[in-house]
Amino acid sequence: MSTEISDNAEQSRYEIRVDGDLAGFAEYERGEGTVVFTHTEVDFAFEGKGLGSALARGALDDVRSKGFSVVPLCPFIKKWIDRHPDYHGLVR
Repeated sequence: MSTEISDNAEQSRYEIRVDGDLAGFAEYERGEGTVVFTHTEVDFAFEGKGLGSALARGALDDVRSKGFSVVPLCPFIKKWIDRHPDYHGLVR
């Protein structure tokens, strides 16, 4: 199983693909120096495989690499950050 996470800026979302198929996404709104995560979804066919966590980590790592902060309005992203203290510093 090959996974790839990318920022689809045209649709304002990070996407995770499994063997080329879209498996999930994390929607966001960009502000000045901030990324506001609003909704995360993993396709039912891919649930239970850790893809939501991989998507959260990949998206947040990308945000961090760009020097932005995060506003986690999405409950999934908020819970994920709460469980991973090394990402607490990203929250605005």
